Amino acid sequence: MDILSEPTIVRDIGELDPKKYGVIVEGRFGRGLLLPDLKGVDTVEEQISIARRKGGISPDEDVKIYKFTVERYH
Repeated sequence: MDILSEPTIVRDIGELDPKKYGVIVEGRFGRGLLLPDLKGVDTVEEQISIARRKGGISPDEDVKIYKFTVERYH
């Protein structure tokens, strides 16, 4: 089971770390979420790009980005 923290707005992508934080990318009509520490996702840019695709958000659309942490219980 995974428990997600309350998302907080990202003011600068320098705050992000794909190993530590998950992201929520919110556009005008879509929202995409990507958990942290996923195999093959090594950069912030990859993480945001995948979340955009999941939310149906085009690469050039203005978005709000939120970050969150995950506690995993097995």
